Amino acid sequence: MKLSKAQYDEIAQFLGHVQPTRQSLRKLKEKFPSQSQSTLLSIFSQEYQKQIKRTHAKHHTAEAIETYYQRYLNGVMKNAAAPVLLDLANEVDFAPSLMARIVLERFLQEKEQAIPVTWLAFGNEIQCTWLRSQIIKFPSSKTLINSMLRDPSQIPDGVLANQVYQCTVNDCCYGPLVDCIKHAIGHEHEVLLREMLLEKNLSFIAEDQLRAKGYDKTPDFILEVPVAVEGHIIHWIESKASFGDESSHQAHLQDQFWSYWNRFGPGLVIYWYGFIEELDCHRERGILLKDCFPTDIVTLRHSMAQR
Repeated sequence: MKLSKAQYDEIAQFLGHVQPTRQSLRKLKEKFPSQSQSTLLSIFSQEYQKQIKRTHAKHHTAEAIETYYQRYLNGVMKNAAAPVLLDLANEVDFAPSLMARIVLERFLQEKEQAIPVTWLAFGNEIQCTWLRSQIIKFPSSKTLINSMLRDPSQIPDGVLANQVYQCTVNDCCYGPLVDCIKHAIGHEHEVLLREMLLEKNLSFIAEDQLRAKGYDKTPDFILEVPVAVEGHIIHWIESKASFGDESSHQAHLQDQFWSYWNRFGPGLVIYWYGFIEELDCHRERGILLKDCFPTDIVTLRHSMAQR
């Protein structure tokens, strides 16, 4: 679904005044009933991520981290079953999964210094021996943190494990659960595109085949025989299971699309959840935008048959 810049700005302005919750998603759908739910969800997620990036630094000062950790400790001391971390994240307008990461990192830093004396109080001996070996090997490392966020049962404190779990399952824009969903959706649309290419009897080379040949930046599919779409020659197709807003599209142009153009020639980008129509301004230079698989593909065989 293509949106004008004015339509997109109206949606973005509305999102600037609501909390990033599932209830807000329902309000968004009610406010803009003519827009598809998948388009609104993609815009919702992208706008929230922009907001988090703008405020990320203030939540990671030493003072902020210590404040959050002490508030967590005081909260669970009063009521360990209450969603302390989730409520804290909502209160300070920060992503629950990122709040969980901050507190988990602070917890591990504190316990790292007290492993010989106190760790057996947090779990069985085998678990503590494993965790101690991991922390010695990766002190508060990203690897260990990510593993615990994906599987909170690895956290050697049952209360914190439950708090982290509540944050990850209630975060609709960040965290390991959301990452898995996004990856699955992206893969699903690549499979869909592959099936459509096969249905049209178009020969192609897939990204994994190109990577095996040593290419670093590659589109999802390169057409072995170019086609024409709306009068434009297409050598490659990139699938994006997201909405194409200005910031994400500009980043994709810089990091991916122009590199593809330089190496493989003009191509097509499919934003399955729509895009701002004013961004489709590079057609003459060789990058075409669509929100669905094109139905008016002209192949060399078709062109020769018409002569």
